[in-house]
This record gives sequence, C-alpha cells and structure tokens, in this order.
Amino acid sequence: MTTSSSERGVSLGMPALPAPAYPDDVRERLERDAREIIARYPDSRSALLPLLHLVQAEEGHVTRTGMQFCADVLELTTAEVTAVATFYTMYRRKPSGDYQVGVCTNTLCAVMGGDAIFEELQEHLGIGNGETTGDGKVTLEHIECNAACDFAPVVMVNWEFFDNQTPASAKRLVDDLRSGRDVEPTRGARLCTFKETARILAGFPDERPGAVEESGSAGPASLVGLRLAKGETAPARVVHPRDGGPHDEPQDRAVHEPSPAEHLSSHDAPHETSASDPAHPAGPVAEEGE
Repeated sequence: MTTSSSERGVSLGMPALPAPAYPDDVRERLERDAREIIARYPDSRSALLPLLHLVQAEEGHVTRTGMQFCADVLELTTAEVTAVATFYTMYRRKPSGDYQVGVCTNTLCAVMGGDAIFEELQEHLGIGNGETTGDGKVTLEHIECNAACDFAPVVMVNWEFFDNQTPASAKRLVDDLRSGRDVEPTRGARLCTFKETARILAGFPDERPGAVEESGSAGPASLVGLRLAKGETAPARVVHPRDGGPHDEPQDRAVHEPSPAEHLSSHDAPHETSASDPAHPAGPVAEEGE
C-alpha cells in the first residue's frame, strides 16, 4: 500500500510563476546599457558580472526579473545566471537599504574591536545581520576581510572605507546616514547610494563632479611594502617595551620619533580605536607575566 505526498505531510508546492517583465521603457534603457557592457568582452557571457551590477542598480537588489533579463541578453539559462548571482555576496537577493554598512569581523578587526562594534550596532539599530532598518536607510552585515588590516577595526559603507572605528564612532556614523547628514569616508570618494554604487561597479563612470579626483589611493600603511620594493627606505623605528623605556640600547643609536603626520599604521596613530576604548578592550586586560 502506498501513501500520497499529502498523506505523508509533504507539500510539493506550486511551480514559481515566470518573473515579471520590466516595463518597456526600463527594458529599453537597460538593453542599451547592456549592449555597451557586452561590447567590452570578446565572449558575451564574460559580461555577466557587470550586468548583474547593472540590474542591481535598477532595483537595489538582484531580482528574478533582473536575472531573467541577464539570461535573455546573454543567451544563458536562468540557472546559469542564478548560480553566479548566488555565489557572490556583493549581489543582494532581497531588498536592502540605501547604505550597506559592513563591519569586518575577520581576525585582526575582530581582535581590535570589530565584534564589539557589530554587536553594538545591532542593538543600536534594532536589527540583525543582513537586516534593514525600518526607514530603508541602513542594511547591517558582518563581512570578511576588507583588505585594510592596517587600519583595523574597519567599517565599510557601500564599499568605502571608515578606518579606526570604535563602537561610539560607528553609532554616530549610522545615525548620520539615517538623518541625511553628509558623511565623508576616511579614504576614497564621498558616499553615494547603493544603487549608484552598483551602476559604477557595472562599469559606468561616476558622473558626480570631482568624485573621481576624491578617490585618492591607499593609505600610507598599505603602501609601505610597495615603497620598500621600489628601493625607498623608511627612517628607522624603535618600538619600546611595554614599560616605556629602552632596554640595552646602544647609547649612540639614534631613536627615530615619528611626527604626527608620519604614522605608518593605525596601531601607532593617535586615533581613538577600540584598543584605547576602556569599555571595549581589544587585548588582554592583565600585564604580561601576571
């Protein structure tokens, strides 16, 4: 005797309806942009990543409609497009905020206070990982390494850097974003919305006056290795033991004391980082040997 799926309590569900189409004017505009993107590649399917950014710029996340559009213009199956869209975390699969606030919780940022920042932001905003505030302004998420360990702990907003953060500074940051106040990244161009960022990532120019010039380059700490590789030498630096005094140093050896403008790393710069925040210590609270 056999039992039906309903008798076993198994629901097979209804097949998903076809993705709704873009309005004609939107599709015409997207097709024009898509042709420009596809023309950059000898193999059209290589354009899939920027095309996903293009459709993300339209609705703020990659919808079924967007994936169907990519499949149509590249002559791929929706399964092929979905496999790529679900692999990369930069593509959002559900509606999200104007500002993607990512807190690095990888090793060094976590040790320097990233975990504390993330926990306090969740409580401050009343949302969990990957969730969006009710006003649609901020989506919070913990993310893996931002390749900015020299400036830990790091928060990124729409992929722009905010270095040397503390729980207090991070809370001020999200409050400013929600209130519409101007916010300047530590490095890079001024912020734009997530949709605008997605269009830039699709390969279209940033048309804001002066934005390209503001982008700058990596911070000094990140460029030390490159300068050494070019044969440039930095002044000698001596790091004293914890008790503050030199031990067994030759008396004739000059000790270089860096100027305030010469910091090579956030860890020796006079910033209020988590390492100096008594409420959120980054390391052992006891001295060595205790």
